Parts: sequence; structure tokens; C-alpha cells
Amino acid sequence: MRINRCVLFDWGGTLMKDLPGFAGPMAGWPRVECIEGAREVLAELHKTWTLALATNAVNSSEEQIWAALRRVSLDSFLDKVYCFRAIGQKKPSSEFFAYILNDLGLEPSSVFMVGDDFESDIQGAVRCGIRSIWLNEHPGEEREGGMYRTVHDLKSLPEVLGMFEPRHSPS
Repeated sequence: MRINRCVLFDWGGTLMKDLPGFAGPMAGWPRVECIEGAREVLAELHKTWTLALATNAVNSSEEQIWAALRRVSLDSFLDKVYCFRAIGQKKPSSEFFAYILNDLGLEPSSVFMVGDDFESDIQGAVRCGIRSIWLNEHPGEEREGGMYRTVHDLKSLPEVLGMFEPRHSPS
């Protein structure tokens, strides 16, 4: 890991497409696709951020997740994968996010969560003090708060990350 800050990404619907008609571990699907702009955004952010995956996927082990990411050339940009099967808890539980923060050795103020499920990804992270960005592909549907923002495509993520003002610890 390069620096003391991290962006956590949800997997299905955020970095990878949940393709209809396929079941079981994504690594074994006949076809896998990443979300438009995912490769470019991860490549840009990877230069200055630690990047990790945080998923509730029940059908895939960590190894299978890495295998699916390799199929769309996203694996080289991610530093860690955190999955339900390894943690034993799901988002939005505070235990899920506490496990990740502890493993990363980071305070919540140094971490962002990016996901497509407002309750599970965004609200779960916010309840744990993690700032979040909701990936909502429906233009016009915005949710903004002190701890979260909305983007309609991944390509605007680097700009939105920069919009959050640095948070300072009380002296």
C-alpha cells in the first residue's frame, strides 16, 4: 500500500456488471464485464490511493473474486479484497466495516466507500464514520449529505473524491 488512505469499492453493480441469467461464482460465468470507466478510474486512483474491494458476495471466495477481476484486467489496481465469506459479516453491519478498518490500520476519516446500494454500501459505511459515494445510474436521483455524495458514472469519481474537504482531528 502506498499511502494512508483507501477507497473501498463494492463489487457487483459498482466495478463489475451483474449479468442476468448467470448464477454461481462470477469467475465461472461464460462472460464477465466491468462497469464502463472502471479500468480507467482505478488506474488513475491507484497512483495515490490504496484501493480495495468490499463485497457481500456469498457465492464467491476471495480467490474466485480475484479470478473474475483478472478476466477484466482490474486485479492489478486493487490492493485487497474483503468478502463476506472471509469476514463472516455483511454490509451494512458495523462489524464488516470495523474488520476492514482494523486490517487496513486506518481511521474511518481516511477511507471512502463507493457502492451502488444506498442502504448497504453507503448508509452502512456512514454509520461507521466512513465517507461514501453512491454510484446511482439514474440521472436526476441525487442524495447528498455531509458524509456522502452521488455520482452517476464512475468517471466522475476522482473529481467527487476531491470535493470532500480534508477532515482534521481535533487538537
